[in-house]
Amino acid sequence: MNTETLEDTALHLPLKQRAELAHKLLLSLEAQNEDEVAEAWHAEALRRAAEIDSGVADTVSSEEASAAARALLR
Repeated sequence: MNTETLEDTALHLPLKQRAELAHKLLLSLEAQNEDEVAEAWHAEALRRAAEIDSGVADTVSSEEASAAARALLR
């Protein structure tokens, strides 16, 4: 199973199961040390900034993001 299929499947789980899965995934990250986590977040931030700068990624306001999150929780 590829990452996209796994992500799509996970996002369609009921809320409680998604929360349990998220918790387990977060716990699995604790095996990394703080430097590895910081390095990974830095790389991700650079990747996202490059996508925004190149026009590949769209941005939304915090109000739009909050509204979308609330809609998902209904």
